[in-house]
Amino acid sequence: MSFNRVAFNTIILLLFLVGCKEEKTIKVPQEPQIKLAQDSIDAIEITSEEKEVEEFRLNEENSIEFFFDYQKDLKDNKVKLTTSMGSFIVQLYDNVPYHKANFIFLTRQGYFDGTQFHRIVENFIIQGGNSDDDETAKKRGKLGRYLLPPDSKKGYKHHRGTLSMPSSEINNPHKLASPYEFFIVVTKPGSYHLDGDFTPFGKVIQGMHVVDKINKVEVGKGDWPQNNVYIEKAEVIQ
Repeated sequence: MSFNRVAFNTIILLLFLVGCKEEKTIKVPQEPQIKLAQDSIDAIEITSEEKEVEEFRLNEENSIEFFFDYQKDLKDNKVKLTTSMGSFIVQLYDNVPYHKANFIFLTRQGYFDGTQFHRIVENFIIQGGNSDDDETAKKRGKLGRYLLPPDSKKGYKHHRGTLSMPSSEINNPHKLASPYEFFIVVTKPGSYHLDGDFTPFGKVIQGMHVVDKINKVEVGKGDWPQNNVYIEKAEVIQ
């Protein structure tokens, strides 16, 4: 083999080795970039899981279990409602556990604050827990969508001053209770035709004159007061 032939082959071999070395050098920095990308994905997944925990909402599947656990050690049974027309106190029945727990829970969550007595029927009831503004709908959206089973067989009747829970009117053949609203009987001595269809879960023990005052306001279409009657503050008391 001639010298020129050997030299040519040597040059080709060197160029090949140099090319391989350069290709390897280019690929190395890509590895940590892939790892960083994976770390970012993991971080996003963890954040999403934490967010799901923080955004727990009540629904038809978890509400009964939630309120069953919530009422186990629940000792409080009185709530003070301060309205734009005065304040009154209700006492909740201990043996109507789901409805009691629901009312205490919503009170502690601040749900009732800023809602209204949106339906008033003179000499019959005042009904509260709803509103004509968007804030109440937002509160319900955060808390969840659920109903409560009726509990009308504990012997309580709809006497005057009784706190009871209306039934949802949407696809509800079993008269499941609408948890965000309540009504108070004003009728003397009571409205006993409601017994068996709705769940009494407490009674007014102080400030019934305020309830009567609210019951006398002028109403318009749909029994909605012409001037809004607000629940300014609901608070659990000893």
